[in-house]
Amino acid sequence: MTLVNSPGRLLVFSGLILLGAGLLIELVGKIPGAGKFPGDILVKKGPVTFYFPLVTCLVISLFLSLLLSFFSKR
Repeated sequence: MTLVNSPGRLLVFSGLILLGAGLLIELVGKIPGAGKFPGDILVKKGPVTFYFPLVTCLVISLFLSLLLSFFSKR
């Protein structure tokens, strides 16, 4: 039985992914300087604020790529 063929397993797996993402978001908010790299885009015009963490996304992507490549090799 695969993950896709079982709706119960799919829901449990999806819930675990969401739980992990939520915990990660909470932990990153407590790290000083996280999300404030030079190169992150912040535009304030009146009551509207636009924030796009470009460099933060690149750093997270690099970290996850290195982590996954380390664990995928036997």
